Amino acid sequence: MEAPGRPEDTTPEAWAAQLALLRRMSGAQRVAIAFRLTRLARDAARAGIRARHAEYVEEEVRRAFFRLLHGDEPTRHVWPDRELLDP
Repeated sequence: MEAPGRPEDTTPEAWAAQLALLRRMSGAQRVAIAFRLTRLARDAARAGIRARHAEYVEEEVRRAFFRLLHGDEPTRHVWPDRELLDP
């Protein structure tokens, strides 16, 4: 049985093997993987901001990342006296 959502660059056999591995994991193991992937995505986003805006100091990277995640309105609410920074 093939689960929906197989990535286009993944063969049906590889997808089946990946699903079998995930199904053998405990809930805690799957959550740990999700947290690691989230951390990797967040780190990659911040690295992209730093690469695009080498002039940003770390506090500016943090504000630009916040804007990327939450949008303009929440960013203005948290930092009402600061300019919006491009992510």
